[in-house]
Amino acid sequence: MTPTDPALHHTLRQERTHHDRCRTALAGMLEGADEQVVIGENASASGADAEVLGYRLRSQAKALRELPEGPLFFGRLDFTDADHQALHIGRLRISEHPAEPPLVVDWRAPVSRAFYQASARDPQGVAVRRRFGWAPGSRGAATDLTGLEDEHLDRGESRASDIVAREIERPRVGPMRDIAATIQPEQDDLVRGDLAVSLCVQGAPGTGKTAVGLHRAAYLLYTHPQRIRRGGLLILGPNRTFLSYISEVLPALGETGVRQSTLRDEIARHPVGGTDEERTAVVKHDARMAQVLRRALYARVGGGEGIGPLAVPEGSYRWRVPEGELLRIVAGVRAEEPPYAVGRERVRTRIVRRILEQAERRGGPPGAAWVRKMSRARAVGEYVEAVWPKVRPEEVVGRLLMDPDGLAAAADGVLDADEQQALLWAKPPRSWKSARWSAADLVLLDEVAGLIEHPQGYGHVVVDEAQDLSPMECRAIARRAAFGSVTVLGDLAQGTTPWAARSWRTVLAHLGKPDAAVVPLTAGFRVPGAVLELANRLLERVDVEVPAARSLRGDGELRFRAADGDLPGAVVGAVRDALGREGSVGVVAADADVARVRQALAAAGIEAGGAQELGARVAVVPAGVVKGLEYDHVVAVEPAAIVAGEERGLRRLYVVVTRAVAGLEVVHGRPLPW
Repeated sequence: MTPTDPALHHTLRQERTHHDRCRTALAGMLEGADEQVVIGENASASGADAEVLGYRLRSQAKALRELPEGPLFFGRLDFTDADHQALHIGRLRISEHPAEPPLVVDWRAPVSRAFYQASARDPQGVAVRRRFGWAPGSRGAATDLTGLEDEHLDRGESRASDIVAREIERPRVGPMRDIAATIQPEQDDLVRGDLAVSLCVQGAPGTGKTAVGLHRAAYLLYTHPQRIRRGGLLILGPNRTFLSYISEVLPALGETGVRQSTLRDEIARHPVGGTDEERTAVVKHDARMAQVLRRALYARVGGGEGIGPLAVPEGSYRWRVPEGELLRIVAGVRAEEPPYAVGRERVRTRIVRRILEQAERRGGPPGAAWVRKMSRARAVGEYVEAVWPKVRPEEVVGRLLMDPDGLAAAADGVLDADEQQALLWAKPPRSWKSARWSAADLVLLDEVAGLIEHPQGYGHVVVDEAQDLSPMECRAIARRAAFGSVTVLGDLAQGTTPWAARSWRTVLAHLGKPDAAVVPLTAGFRVPGAVLELANRLLERVDVEVPAARSLRGDGELRFRAADGDLPGAVVGAVRDALGREGSVGVVAADADVARVRQALAAAGIEAGGAQELGARVAVVPAGVVKGLEYDHVVAVEPAAIVAGEERGLRRLYVVVTRAVAGLEVVHGRPLPW
């Protein structure tokens, strides 16, 4: 249909009327949810049942209230079967009454899959697929419905969608948007993967891997609500700037209350107060540290030799456990390799069991209160403390990093002398209790804490930018997903940490999911073709084997601006040019140059925010934190300085240039590094 087609205007009026009906129904759903909360709180039930009912009802009402304003549907399916009602597809199910057919079907429902997967070759019973075009920034007014496209799959008609293209290319200002309206078939396959299956997505720049991970989380919450909520769902991002950027995606999909965090926040037993040289941090993040820490912890367990037999007084009588029996108990528990705290209690329990057996022979079963009294007996506690002492992670790690002899014993045959020396604190504190812990130390503390007592796990964990995880960080995540599944997202070519992965198989092994499928996404929907061509030239110089990306877009701009001795002035000129176009502007420079760039823009009267100021039209961003973000126009300042700023500078530059959605301008005074 053309814009002047009377039939189009008639159809738009019908669809706007339907949207108004949906809006009224949604308001009724919210009112009904609040009413059900009141009824549920007054329901006569057992305390536990009432609490569960109340929680579910309050959660449903809260999710409806927190749903961001916006269009209530983005697609429609008409079927070849005349008896099959047409379906509008949106971000959540809307109905006028629970028993009546829905006005809008949730995009995650099985019946909605045809919207993403049907084609002229395989129409899946779909006669017409309709996509709706909404005014940018629409808050859901029916008048914002400005266009529609129909694909007649029953006639073999299949064509690229202008509405999808415009939505993908729409200017980026503010937080990340959801992609429910634009999910492509290969993305849909990943989103709807089984909960029990762990998955790794090797996603080239602009392929939507982050959005796929978030939509997979929303899909799993919809499909397995009880199983996921029982274990919980965790989203792990690389930093808080990134989390701010993605924070509105899940609420827009009707899912609230999902924990979105960084690994550092998850393992932060203490604030970071210390720093490490790179060589020290590299050793601390090495997988071999797990063996060193285990040795250091279990070196505290004694065999019990020389302590002698145990005598537990009860009135004038003494219950006795011979030394040989005690030695067998400790050796047996240690051979089972339980968590340290569990092993300690097993020793106690088995000692008490031996005493109980004596008591039963002497006078019959003594009862539960007597068993508890024996467990708390001073003699039993003192023996357990002597052979299997209670310990804190800080004590184990602190003493290891302070004591050359203790470290040498724990690291014998695992770390060489130079690596051991790198671990030792240059200026040891008086005690581990006054230590100033570094970021890498937190990983070590978490490892020991996991050896002492396993942490509570999640039903599913989504890990983004996983290529930058160290082996020890992977182990920290593995402990939290030991009985659940994971979705791992990343791009090996964008790895910039000293321990950045070169193989997903290695990462998955450390995550405890060695058999997870690795699926590549190479079709870019975000980065223009000209920009991606430049990125692929950089990729040839990056020492990882990943498939080159291809762009599905022929638009976009790539420009170069020589500074001619005035780099700040050239940056100001590039930013002014970018401000003449629609959308956000990201000015990305080497970390050491950010202050100078910001001063130049301020002197020119250009207001610029920082990486975390998501509503700012212009943001000045250090290259070190730009990963995962995107801007309509990127001004890349002095690529040679970005490359020289760190050991993996080429990978960092690869990240920088692929942040552009509409255009990239490279400002340089030095020779370009490609």
